[in-house]
Amino acid sequence: MASHRKSRPTGPRVAGIRTPALATAALTSVALLSQTANATPSDDRPTLEEVEKKVDDLYRQAGSATEKYNAAKEKTSKQRKKVDTLLDDVAQRTQKLNDAREELGSFASAQYRTGASVPETATLLLADSPQDYFDQNQLMNRLTGRQKTAVDDYVTQQSETMKKRREATESLQTLTDSQTDLKTAKSTVQKKLATARELLSELTAEEKARLAAIEKKKQQEAARKAAELAKQQAAQEEAERRRREEAAEQESGSGSSPGSGGTGSSESGSSTPGTSNGTKAEKAIAFARAQIGKPYVWGATGPGSYDCSGLTQAAWKAADVTLPRVTYDQVNAGTTVSVSQAQPGDLVFFYDDISHVGLYIGDGMMIHAPKPGAYVREESIFYDGESSIHSVVRPA
Repeated sequence: MASHRKSRPTGPRVAGIRTPALATAALTSVALLSQTANATPSDDRPTLEEVEKKVDDLYRQAGSATEKYNAAKEKTSKQRKKVDTLLDDVAQRTQKLNDAREELGSFASAQYRTGASVPETATLLLADSPQDYFDQNQLMNRLTGRQKTAVDDYVTQQSETMKKRREATESLQTLTDSQTDLKTAKSTVQKKLATARELLSELTAEEKARLAAIEKKKQQEAARKAAELAKQQAAQEEAERRRREEAAEQESGSGSSPGSGGTGSSESGSSTPGTSNGTKAEKAIAFARAQIGKPYVWGATGPGSYDCSGLTQAAWKAADVTLPRVTYDQVNAGTTVSVSQAQPGDLVFFYDDISHVGLYIGDGMMIHAPKPGAYVREESIFYDGESSIHSVVRPA
């Protein structure tokens, strides 16, 4: 008798159970999908270099917005003073206008009592458009000299008052616009900084350590570039000193006393000459050094904290030199020189939008208020790469 049993399927066992090949493939696919799903979050995360670039860009954008905030704040302050002055002027002129109106009213009352063209004259004298007086010659001919003077004064006062009122209205609108710009710039700064803080907060301890290592490497490169510039400037000064000595020898017609001529020439060829401007530069630098360690706060002008242009403005103010408030005005407040010709006290500007500035102190170094979370410090002018330097300006 034939057996009706089916043959057992051959295939791998999972946990002691035989499974068909299709089930095995499915399990394999599930495992692979699980691994892919676990890997996805880390693949989507930006690299450390991307985070660093994004944070740097955000700080730079915040710096640019800070300068716009500073400009709007300064404009708002000036405009508010202008509006206050205009409103005071309008109030004074309105009082004079009222006085002139009262004088005209007294004439009308007098005419009413005498019965001389009472209704017509009184109505015209007290009208809101005094210019009408001049359109009616028959009435003007009957007015006395004193009355005509009163009318002229009233017309003049009314014209000037209306003019000042229009100026005040326009100035108030300008003030409103400035306040809007100020609010917008402030909001932009706050948003950029908040985004930067959020990105940094998401880094692991290991990533923060790596980021610090990257920053240290950048600082080392910046220091190397600063040393190169210092060597270049020293060579230029030495060449200039020798040129002056040779010129002095030729002028004296004798080479027997080069030492005496050389000493004076060396002093006059120094990067910080003993001139009025050199002395002022020393005062500016001394002030800036005294601020080292104070925090960067956007919009701040001291004495407890500074932003970049607030620091340079305060430093030169200590030397009795007035600089504008913002970077893109400070960049026009002197003579532009090359980086290789930079002298202590010069202003070094950064980026295409001129959103950062530092005070040059010599040897490729500067004192500046870097960015939020940092403090006033000495640093290489190449701290963000040579290409980031926009220009060097010697304050007038």
